[in-house]
Amino acid sequence: MQVSVEATSQIERRVTFQVPAAEVDEAVEARLKDTAKNVRLNGFRKGHVPMSVVRQRYGSGLRDEVVGEVMRERYVKAITDENLNPAGYPNIEAQVNETGKDLEFVASLEVYPEIELASIEGTEVERPVVEVTEADVDEMIETLRKQNASWEDVERAAEDGDQLTIDFQGFLGDEPFEGGSAEGHDLVLGSGSFIPGFEDHLVGAQAGDEKEVTVTFPEDYQAEHLAGKEATFKVTVHKVSAQQLPEVDAEFIQRFGVEEGGVEAFRAEVKKNMTREARQAVDNRVKQQVLEALKAANEVAVPQSLIQQETDALKRQAAQQFGLGEDFDVSQLPNELFAEQAKGRVQVGLLLAEVIKANELDANDDEIRARVEELAEQYQEPQQVVDYYMGNDQLKTQVKSALLEEKAVEHLLEQATVKDVEMSYQEALAAAQQQPEQGGEDDDAAEGDDGKA
Repeated sequence: MQVSVEATSQIERRVTFQVPAAEVDEAVEARLKDTAKNVRLNGFRKGHVPMSVVRQRYGSGLRDEVVGEVMRERYVKAITDENLNPAGYPNIEAQVNETGKDLEFVASLEVYPEIELASIEGTEVERPVVEVTEADVDEMIETLRKQNASWEDVERAAEDGDQLTIDFQGFLGDEPFEGGSAEGHDLVLGSGSFIPGFEDHLVGAQAGDEKEVTVTFPEDYQAEHLAGKEATFKVTVHKVSAQQLPEVDAEFIQRFGVEEGGVEAFRAEVKKNMTREARQAVDNRVKQQVLEALKAANEVAVPQSLIQQETDALKRQAAQQFGLGEDFDVSQLPNELFAEQAKGRVQVGLLLAEVIKANELDANDDEIRARVEELAEQYQEPQQVVDYYMGNDQLKTQVKSALLEEKAVEHLLEQATVKDVEMSYQEALAAAQQQPEQGGEDDDAAEGDDGKA
């Protein structure tokens, strides 16, 4: 077999193969003879069908089978012999495929780029310095109270913060529009969940009132046929409810897994969780700055096949987040919505992999267990979480990947100039959320709704 490799770009290869005709023809002939032993055709006993009939009936299909197998086998051997590192599947096409002639075919593929890492030395990284204060804890407990509030009907005019139960129907001119009506809808005034201005018009409303509310849809409204349009809503108010916040008592505290120690223990638990969240926010902000610097210092040719894989993953993630269901066909979502983000994630992933490889970074079982134990603290039964993760190789691999990514970021951070910046708890969380999402494994491998504070 003759093989030649041509680099058509930094990451594209064209591999040309030539396989002797005798090798292919002999394999086809052997396959025909094996088929003839078992073929059944009307007018012939099993195994006695003439070869000329077998060849006429099955020859073309069997040759396609053999040629397909030969091309796949030769391709696999070539990528090993030629030290190619494919990114995704190849496109293999036969150029010459005739009996008596050498088989010639071409495999076009993308390979992982060869990366020579450039330093991020000189990069300035802002590292938030955050202290969770007692005032922050008070604010968080107040938030938890609001999240667990009940609603009590009141016989008075609605105030900001009250919940109204309403029917409404929207009109453009005199015509109702699709999706603009509901019955028995609960709306909290001041929540900002409706079109700007809608909730303001209902402050002062009472049960039994019927109102007409005129508002203008924002210019960037997601429904293009409504964007920038003035609409009138006919609203019927059925009831007004005031928020009843629960007392911070033993019953309330137990909802968050604190069985002993009363309010003091509860506040300590809230503060511990807020401190962990603040630390994660700080780490995320630092990480994203480091990754942006890494990208800026290293231009990498990114294989399209990897971008498409990541695009598909982001589509599935989006479908899940928007509750579109497991049967939703994600191919309906346009690639261009995710392609740029996918490219950035792949680029960062390739660079981080090179940092890990170049610096021989690793994470052992003790480190993996320590991380899982840390994550498990968020759950009511932490030991069950630890046992589950440590007994699942796939989950352990996810945690290990997250640890390796952290070690890579720490290594890169040594090259940068770090500037500490004091921030409040809320500022740190907001700053972390503003950072662009990059590649890497799931840092919150054990993240979930655990019912704890």
